[in-house]
Amino acid sequence: MMYYYILITFLFLLATLINLLFLPKLSRKSTVNDLVSVLVPMRNEERNVKGLIESIKRITHSPVEFIILDDGSTDRTRELLTRLTKDDPRFRIIDGKPLPQGWVGKVHACNELSRHASGSYYLYLDADVRVSPSIIDKVLFQMERYDSGLVTGFPHFPLPTFLSKMLVPFQHFLVYFHLPLAVANHTTRSAFTAAHGAFMFFKKEAYDDCGGHEAVKSSLLEDVHLSRKVKENGWKVTLVNNSFDVTCHMYETNKEVWEGFLKNIYVGTGRSPISVILLSLFYSIFYILPLPLALYGLVSGEFGYVLPLLGIWVQTFMIDIISNQSKWHFLLVPIASIFFIFIMWASMLRGMKNQVYTWKGRTYS
Repeated sequence: MMYYYILITFLFLLATLINLLFLPKLSRKSTVNDLVSVLVPMRNEERNVKGLIESIKRITHSPVEFIILDDGSTDRTRELLTRLTKDDPRFRIIDGKPLPQGWVGKVHACNELSRHASGSYYLYLDADVRVSPSIIDKVLFQMERYDSGLVTGFPHFPLPTFLSKMLVPFQHFLVYFHLPLAVANHTTRSAFTAAHGAFMFFKKEAYDDCGGHEAVKSSLLEDVHLSRKVKENGWKVTLVNNSFDVTCHMYETNKEVWEGFLKNIYVGTGRSPISVILLSLFYSIFYILPLPLALYGLVSGEFGYVLPLLGIWVQTFMIDIISNQSKWHFLLVPIASIFFIFIMWASMLRGMKNQVYTWKGRTYS
């Protein structure tokens, strides 16, 4: 029995290795010189304004326009935006409209941004994102190469807090392990896709064909649902490795990590209790159990019991290296899996009780 258990963990390792071969790197640059609209929604983002503006000002693609929407901020966001962009004609700051009933705040802000954009391409960024100067030209190359309507990717995530170290890297792990990237990147099958809302690069025609953000106006997981809409309308969605060109300072406190995952993770399972149960069993058996087995093997001298832990460590190490993560994070995977299961159940229970989720000062059900 132990032989088959060891074999399965190493098959996971092999499957992940093969899967990563289908993850395009951002290396070569396009020579396309069409106008690109960089679109950023902001709501109470004074801590991110300076870093974002300094980052996108260095973008080398031309022509480019930067449109930033101030979504009813009550802090110094607007003041800082005005001061830092006043001498750059590429920037335009617009005011968000009151949130209509049935809309999620960020989705509505993104929809408003699209109405002001003039580009042939739309690059949606979150306020906590920092990009390399060549990011647009690199992404345009992949869009041409794959003839896709949307290019997206999971950025590098700094991990400043304990809870972020436990949970945030799971975003890379879940996608690079469970999503068949060959199918996701080379077909228009909508069931096989992933996206990260902090970095979404659309061809305008594809954005319009799928109905834009209005088509997913009530979604708490608008990035994934919008990527499916793109595929349903006959366009490819290309998931790239942008973690060496894009950094997302997603969470700065444990509370933000908790609220962010609580809001998204049950929605990400399709609000399916069965999926939560199956994922909990899967990660308990294959990503938590190897730790006590390894400890038993070391104490008893039966070193074969250590092999499953080594297998999942190597698997996680590969994903961490590809995603520009800490080279020591892989050691935490059994403990992180416990936190992952815990937050899944907390998110599910909140959803089943019809309790609200809180994010950016707004509540959602």
